[in-house]
Amino acid sequence: MSESKPRDVQVLPIALDTTILRSRSWNRLRFEIEYALERGTTANSFLIAADQIAVVDPPGESFTEIYLTALQRHVDPRQINYVILGHVNPNRAATLKVLLELAPQITCVCSNPGAIALRSALPDVPLTISIMRGTLDEVLDLGKGHQLSFIPTPSPRYPDSLCTYDSKTQILYTDKFFGAHVCGDQVFDEGWSVLSEDRRYYYDCLMAPNARQVTTALEKIAPFTVKFYAPGHGPLVRYGFTELTHAYQNWSQQQKAQDLSVALLYASAYGNTATIAQAIARGITKAGVAVESINCEAAEPTEIQTALEKCNGFAIGSPTLGGHAPTQIQTALGMILSTVPQDKLAGVFGSFGWSGEAIDLLEGKLKDAGFRFGFDPIRVKFTPTDVTLKYCEEAGTDFAQALKKAKKVREPRQPATTLEQAVGRIVGSLCIVTTKQGDVASAMLASWVSQATFNPPGLTIAVAKERAIESLMYPGTSFVLNILAEGKHLGLMKHFLKPFAPAEDRFVDVDTDTAPNGSPILNQASAYLECSVSGRMECGDHWVVYATVDRGKVLDPEAKTAIHHRKTGTHY
Repeated sequence: MSESKPRDVQVLPIALDTTILRSRSWNRLRFEIEYALERGTTANSFLIAADQIAVVDPPGESFTEIYLTALQRHVDPRQINYVILGHVNPNRAATLKVLLELAPQITCVCSNPGAIALRSALPDVPLTISIMRGTLDEVLDLGKGHQLSFIPTPSPRYPDSLCTYDSKTQILYTDKFFGAHVCGDQVFDEGWSVLSEDRRYYYDCLMAPNARQVTTALEKIAPFTVKFYAPGHGPLVRYGFTELTHAYQNWSQQQKAQDLSVALLYASAYGNTATIAQAIARGITKAGVAVESINCEAAEPTEIQTALEKCNGFAIGSPTLGGHAPTQIQTALGMILSTVPQDKLAGVFGSFGWSGEAIDLLEGKLKDAGFRFGFDPIRVKFTPTDVTLKYCEEAGTDFAQALKKAKKVREPRQPATTLEQAVGRIVGSLCIVTTKQGDVASAMLASWVSQATFNPPGLTIAVAKERAIESLMYPGTSFVLNILAEGKHLGLMKHFLKPFAPAEDRFVDVDTDTAPNGSPILNQASAYLECSVSGRMECGDHWVVYATVDRGKVLDPEAKTAIHHRKTGTHY
């Protein structure tokens, strides 16, 4: 999308007495891992104008000015009776503060945790708050048949999450649920299948670490007759409603059915430690290990204890406040030291403004207790960048792979079956896939590569889900396929087969040029192809990526392509 395209607010009626105001950002909004596909996003807000007037989910402060200008074209703020908050954060509170200056008569409607967060975010602002707990007799009547019911859907990242249902229009306002970070002119999800990858990525980043809570939320909303979902981000969900609901159920069930799990404990004063936790969780779940994410500020001790007892490994993250870890983190650390066996893999992370003593405390206590670390302690000063978050994702993947490796060691290896031996006879050319997007670069050795089409020239590559490069190979991205030469490939193979630390530069001491698409070309390859990803399909433990070839060149006309021969189809 064009980076020069200005932000705007798209306003359209979507149902009786109901209007959407879509604050649109055409490029990446923030550095959270959920925005990493860089397809922009929309912050969806809604205006219900019945006998009484309600605004649902005003956007964050980056949209405050243009949003309020658009809102005032459709309603006098002094006539607004309610603002309904699906969740509260400092960004949304900043917009609300300006709105309340225009319309101090507004009553804020939110969950009880939302009310606590709102008072904390706006300590000097007079607030009228109506707390919704989700009881059957709790209805907000706006008149003209618009009776609003409320469904608390808390999760570790959003303990104040609240969905709102309008019985007149049968719209379910879902805030963080069922969204996608995609920006465009399309308000509803016509041709919804083209959004499948974006919705899956959004789920994997935001919902997968909270699969248990997602399942509970789905059970809560199931009794309501819903015409369409109105999420906080992306197109409204009407045409793919059934499919997306079932997908959330299936994805959550897959997470809960994993053999291995990690307890991810954290507290987050300003949201930065939670952002780091989300990136680590993304890396763990993409490697096929479940995550039980726990916000220690909102969790009961019994919930933390249960997660620690059943997990195969744990990671604990903390901000540093006044040179110390928050009380809730110190309590969680005490539970770890008193109950968790030392053979469970550990991790430590956190953000800080100046000194970071809390991270040092966690590392020191766990090291003294004899725990082994699955990644080096992650210390992030102030706000994490996209490079930092990629590092955190790769650290999470390494953590998950260490757990899986330990599980394999405990299980005796079975001899390959005749079927596995036969599958292993399928051969492929040895190649190295390289890519660079912004400041993030990666590479992998690949042998599951095949030409797929003549017109346009295209190929497929199978990419294991836990590969670091996987998150850089979505439609719209580009890469270079470097084809290795027989007899000259061993040096490159040895280099790219070695284990890399998270975010380690893969191209140190490698002779490279830069392709027009920005990806590295390996000068020792026999040939290379510049490719653009057109699509990808989930296939068990791999993604099959289809890419069209834009340009290519033979570097060594006399070379034969190196071939990968295997004895079994169970591993590379």
